[in-house]
Amino acid sequence: MITAPAPAAPHWVQVALSVLGILGGGTGLAAIAAVVVQRGKFKADAADTLTEAALTLVQPLQTRITQLEVEALSARSELGTLREQVNQLQFVVRVLTRTLDRWRAAIRAPDATLRKVRATVAESDRIPEMDR
Repeated sequence: MITAPAPAAPHWVQVALSVLGILGGGTGLAAIAAVVVQRGKFKADAADTLTEAALTLVQPLQTRITQLEVEALSARSELGTLREQVNQLQFVVRVLTRTLDRWRAAIRAPDATLRKVRATVAESDRIPEMDR
């Protein structure tokens, strides 16, 4: 990850604080001066840490979203195939129901004979109803 350098205090402020630290001889003043100079760097480091933490949390979520999108596409494709199969099966059920109704009517007819029932069944075998 490329980051811009942290904004530092103006150069003259750094020089002035360094001179005061050297001339003043006080270690406390030098420490305060160092903190003031490094303040921008601390903010930048904190921002980098937060950014890295956020990316660490987001990365697995993005991966999971990609996996779920692939699974959804696969499920949609399978659903289309299953719908087509259901439509075909419904057609077969309708054809078989019509055939069964004809056979029932032939069997229950008042003038039904074994020969007529056999002729109805044989006729059903010759009808290409299953072809769309």
